[in-house]
Amino acid sequence: MPLRDIFQKEEVTKDRPIFRPGAFNREAWERNRLAASIALFTGTGFLLALPFALRAGAEFFLPLTAALVIAICLVPLLEWLERRRVPSPLAALIALSAFLFVANTALVLIVVPATDWIAQLPDRINQIKMTLAPVIDLYTQAQGFVDGLLRMVTETRALGNETGEFARPGSILQMLTSAAPSVVINVVFGLLVIFFFLSGWTRLRRRTIRGRGSFTGALTIARVIQNVVDATSRYVLTITFINILLGLTVALLLMLIGMPTPFMWGGFVALLNFIPYFGPIVAAILLGLGGLMSFDTVGWASLPAVIMIVAHLIEANIVTPLILGERLKMSPLMILVSLSFWTWVWGTAGALLAVPLLIIIQTVLAAAGKPDIAGFLFEAGTLTSTLHEPPGEYDETS
Repeated sequence: MPLRDIFQKEEVTKDRPIFRPGAFNREAWERNRLAASIALFTGTGFLLALPFALRAGAEFFLPLTAALVIAICLVPLLEWLERRRVPSPLAALIALSAFLFVANTALVLIVVPATDWIAQLPDRINQIKMTLAPVIDLYTQAQGFVDGLLRMVTETRALGNETGEFARPGSILQMLTSAAPSVVINVVFGLLVIFFFLSGWTRLRRRTIRGRGSFTGALTIARVIQNVVDATSRYVLTITFINILLGLTVALLLMLIGMPTPFMWGGFVALLNFIPYFGPIVAAILLGLGGLMSFDTVGWASLPAVIMIVAHLIEANIVTPLILGERLKMSPLMILVSLSFWTWVWGTAGALLAVPLLIIIQTVLAAAGKPDIAGFLFEAGTLTSTLHEPPGEYDETS
């Protein structure tokens, strides 16, 4: 349709100007251009400032985000209990108790034996040096590194003898009683967020859906909420199951070769495997150090790290693709970018949350649709005029 046919001639009155064919409403054009410019600069400034705000406010945003991700993962258990006529507050308390039980079990299996290994590290340095002696003879530069490490550990050991032995927490409660007040506040804050989010989840979802102005809008928001819960909980629970299976496999193999506290090492493997790419590398390094502290020859000392690497390769290339399938497959580049970003913002905790947050963001964008930002900003004369004729003036002839 020609552009001139779009503009309709308005009724002529004494008090209102008319638009002739081809005339242009300069006031509306400038108003749209200003609104688009404000939207562009405001959005750009918000995106640039958001990472620094999240990093500066980590004491608030980190426990809040972690609690919300954990709560979303617990929603399927909550809904399962509610379908069996369990009241929402009681169902939320049961779900939270189940999470605390799992977290406390992991603490007992990992943290308690790890404190013993840390305490034994100064005494095992000489053994590590003897085990690495053939390698050190080939690489003489490593001798200076070990000597410096010996001096550092000797000083650390002397300092540790003055301050006392390591405190070994036996539960989350004991860990909190010996932690800094800020840590206790953050943990309690996170647990309260999980409980209140779960207890009010059904009402919040119902209120959000009913608050939409149309049936289509209500259906869309319901689909978004359900997709976020399904995708996040399915991924986290599936990866948790795979990582536990990987940790148990590594622990059993370490037990067969006589590695001390094999279930502690299996717990480390399962926990670090939540961090894509870098987690398995760190786990292999720790197992290599543990092997040096436990065995007298380089071959046996390197065997725990080899077991970890082989088990991870099987898990990453066969088990995980077979269980997750194509539905939850994500771009490795996006995973790496998300991992780098959230690690920079929140450190190790951000690395653990990187993939779940990526899933939530991708699910929301996929369900809501990608906005046509370029069309909004640069078409229809908002930032640049697409009309063939330049902006004109009102024709005030009557």
